[in-house]
Formats: sequence, structure tokens, C-alpha cells
Amino acid sequence: MGEIRNPENILEVIEADDLLKRSLELTKSGYRFSQACAAFVDGKFELSYSFSDYETYQLHNLRVVIDPATEIPSITEIVPAAVFYENEMKELFGVKIKMINLDYENKLYRIRQEAPMGPQKTEEEN
Repeated sequence: MGEIRNPENILEVIEADDLLKRSLELTKSGYRFSQACAAFVDGKFELSYSFSDYETYQLHNLRVVIDPATEIPSITEIVPAAVFYENEMKELFGVKIKMINLDYENKLYRIRQEAPMGPQKTEEEN
């Protein structure tokens, strides 16, 4: 049976302005992009971008906490595989992501409600 490695995962909370820089640094240091996800918690978006080191099994998570009105840059120029994750965050949560290499313009899913997992609009806003 092979050796079992279980390093402690890293959670690094960063500013939105640092997302591109940190994504590039992790990629250049040998980490591979694993996934990205969004959550809407206490009136803010929590965006998590996960990178893995396949040699050490280290998982490095970048967490960006932003207001719903804040626009963030896409990491698809650095990590092309992030395209579907970012389109999903944009369409399902309403995260404002600029410069996605392949932007599906909210047509990735066939849904009737705009941003069903994000902040809900009041009757006055509709």
C-alpha cells in the first residue's frame, strides 16, 4: 500500500485586487487549478479558488470576500480551465466578473430566475 499523505490545507484570504497576482504565483510555483466556487453569506460573496500541488497533495485556497456590487477580474487568462467555474459564479450567483475569456453571457444554464443563488431583488428593484 502506498504512503498516505495528508498535509494541512491552506486558506488565504486576499483582496480582489490580488486575485490575478496570487493565481499567477501559485500556477508558476507548480500548483494546478482545481476548482472555484461562490457562496452568498451575510450580504457578501465569498469566492474560493482552489489550487493543488499534485506532488505533495497540498491544497491552497484563495478566498475573496466582496460586496455584490464589486467587479472582479477573471483568472481565465492565467487559468483557462476556470472558464466554466467563473461563468457559473456569474450566472447562478450574480458575481460581477470581467474579462472572462469565453463569457457565456448568462446562457450556460437554462434557468428562469436571474442569479437564483445570489442576493434576491425586492419587488421594488424588479
